[in-house]
Amino acid sequence: MALIRYLLYFLGIGLLTWMLTALEISSPGSLKLQLYMSAADTLGTSEYSPVEIIQPGILIICGLLYAWVAANCPTQRPIAFVFGGLALIFAIRELDYFLDRFVADNFWQFLIGIISALVITYSYRQRRRFRIAWLRMWPSPGITLLFAGATIIFAFGLLVGHEPLWMAILGDDYQRLVKLAVEEFIELSGYFLWMIGTIEYTYQAKAIAFREPEAAAAKRRRRRLPRSEGRF
Repeated sequence: MALIRYLLYFLGIGLLTWMLTALEISSPGSLKLQLYMSAADTLGTSEYSPVEIIQPGILIICGLLYAWVAANCPTQRPIAFVFGGLALIFAIRELDYFLDRFVADNFWQFLIGIISALVITYSYRQRRRFRIAWLRMWPSPGITLLFAGATIIFAFGLLVGHEPLWMAILGDDYQRLVKLAVEEFIELSGYFLWMIGTIEYTYQAKAIAFREPEAAAAKRRRRRLPRSEGRF
């Protein structure tokens, strides 16, 4: 079953990435990675790009999965609430351009502040249950993939997509479009990993929640196993 899931992950990501690249190759400019909104706009925006639109879509899927875990797997509710809050924060951050333009300037920062405060307050009040839930889950492929995705999005992507880096590499041939393309595709790869991690976490949380109770002897025998062995 796990092998089939990972094969589907590979095929799904490969197909979607191929569609995006084929679209741009067949019709240059179709990805809209640098769209000028007015004559005074000198930088352009990539917010209308299919690459950018897919990212909040991935985060919405992740948020729905965390909501399912919170509703159906009580022992994992603290982790699901925190990760779901993070997915919502990331989605709002990805939609900052539209919130600034169509709602109010810096409105996205206000929303992120409120959600962050709720997540921090909840995690502090439920810190004991969060620790218990974490120990039941860790180590696991889902958490590992979530960490890998977050590392790509918030460390690797930010550094490699830094504009001065591309100015230094390209010199007089610098074009902002190149920087935007690299940055957005790196972020998309990180969100792909985040989504796979979320799916795996959901699968593992379900397995823990619906596992049949162990006999006392079996439970004692399992506890004697080396702690370095993961449950999944």
